[in-house]
Amino acid sequence: MLKLVVGLASTILLIILILYFFFYRKRVLRNGGEDIEIMEKGHGDEEMIENLVTFQDGEDLAISDILDAPGEVIGKSNYGTLYQALLQRSNKLRLLRFLRPVCTTRGEEFDDVIQLLGCLRHPNLVSLLGFYAGPRGEKLLVHPFYRLGNLAEFIRDGSDESHKWAIIYSISIGIAKGLEHLHTGFLKPIIHGNLKSKNILLDRKYQPYVSDFGLYLLLNATASQEMLEASAAEGYKAPELIKMKDASEETDIYSLGVILLELLSGKEAVNENPTSDEDFYLPNFMRNAVLGHRIGDLFHPNILLRDSNDDQSWVTEECILKFFQLAMACCSPSPSLRPNIKQVLWKLEDIRK
Repeated sequence: MLKLVVGLASTILLIILILYFFFYRKRVLRNGGEDIEIMEKGHGDEEMIENLVTFQDGEDLAISDILDAPGEVIGKSNYGTLYQALLQRSNKLRLLRFLRPVCTTRGEEFDDVIQLLGCLRHPNLVSLLGFYAGPRGEKLLVHPFYRLGNLAEFIRDGSDESHKWAIIYSISIGIAKGLEHLHTGFLKPIIHGNLKSKNILLDRKYQPYVSDFGLYLLLNATASQEMLEASAAEGYKAPELIKMKDASEETDIYSLGVILLELLSGKEAVNENPTSDEDFYLPNFMRNAVLGHRIGDLFHPNILLRDSNDDQSWVTEECILKFFQLAMACCSPSPSLRPNIKQVLWKLEDIRK
């Protein structure tokens, strides 16, 4: 009888332990209705190892801080999800980018890219504050949060500020400076690969921050190609770019030109009905205005709107025309005819003189 009781007790205890590890050793990141299951660190099991790497300004991050943060989905793609999350311990809003395990690369190459991105610092680039690798291959990138949202939303909303030349010009200069740092600030250029207005974040003072640079380097070939196809559908793909792995400084400049045209026109670059004319690569509204010699159609009627606190006495129609000509040069079908990023900056600064 004693052996029977002991045997039953052992069995019950074993069942309890199994249920404990199955139900209570899980953590679930719940954001906007989407749950991402993340297992806690195991002991002596290489499959259950998790890791958090922090960079400048992210030293206060902790794994529990990230995984327990209530958040809201603000962007989704085939390769991941972007969350606006409130870190409970520090009471700070952060952007958490979840990369799906099936879409990312593996090994030392991935780690090298993370270390490179974590070291990048510039007033017009979104910083990587931390990187979390979970036991099931899930990966989370932690970035600062910017309350004004992205440039695409800013343009689409059509507020008075989006039509003020001083703000348009300032945003353009900031984007160009961020891209210049990527292209010229290192021994080897860092190619953005997915530059578009959705990937330009704005703070309350309309200071632009370029995000998602080099993200395609963290993705496998299939996922990065899907990123390129999405970019093409949105009007930012340079005509010569067939595969994302072939992205270059010139293809980044093309995308920058489209963004400048968006800022100038107040319209999105989405090309709903692509033209079959392979000699002209621009979203339709831009293409029709240029080919019809109706350049004025590209300018928003309130583009010269002034603020009493702004000194815009230097703004003339000639300035706006030079801006348009620069944007068109960036969008040249021939990569060799596009200006490099330093030339873009020189021309933008020359407009103000």
